[in-house]
Amino acid sequence: MIGSQADGRVRRIVFDRPAARNALTTDALEDLEAAIEAVEEPVILLEGNGPAFCAGADLSVVEDLDREGAEAFARRGQRVARTIEESPAVVVAGIDGPVRGGGLELALACDVRVGTPSATFGEPGVTFGLFGAWGGTVRLPRIIGEGDALEFVLSGRVVGAEEARRIGLISRIEAEPHVVAEEIAENAPDALAVLKRRIRDDRERSIQERAEAEAFGELLEAHSADGRSLLE
Repeated sequence: MIGSQADGRVRRIVFDRPAARNALTTDALEDLEAAIEAVEEPVILLEGNGPAFCAGADLSVVEDLDREGAEAFARRGQRVARTIEESPAVVVAGIDGPVRGGGLELALACDVRVGTPSATFGEPGVTFGLFGAWGGTVRLPRIIGEGDALEFVLSGRVVGAEEARRIGLISRIEAEPHVVAEEIAENAPDALAVLKRRIRDDRERSIQERAEAEAFGELLEAHSADGRSLLE
């Protein structure tokens, strides 16, 4: 249910269960985590096969869980989202068609989110008495702001690509999201990894700034050691 293929400097990882709109089971989450951890390329493009990006958790699995099982399933999804967030590779979500629930939460863990003109976004759990528990309540307000996050999840409504771009849910609208992944992959891998770590750093500001300066010095030293000129 999870495909993985190298495409130059980009690793394409695919939700590959189109008949179920790429809904995720526990096994699929484990496969996704393993696929992310195995990546050696500097950029990952996360995408869906078929008409949907990812419908989120497979509800046929969820409805059979007891409380203990539900908490374990939530922690499994949270762990996969952290694996995406903490991967040394830059992870681009290329969203075409619907993304819902847990699929949206995994997209929120990505570094860059790109939607096609036909992409739609929703967190419908509230309409049947649940909510996504794969880290979305933490990441969503950080990304789009508390006000828009509350309205979005409390209403359960679906938004299109233009509105998603306006509120910051995605950064670009592209007919072919792989173009963005390839643009990023053209840059120096060591700089990509450092920039991701620095921008993702949520420690106290002075600690972040010190780490930023140290990372800049390390990169410049490595650049000089290679005999390269910044003016070339």
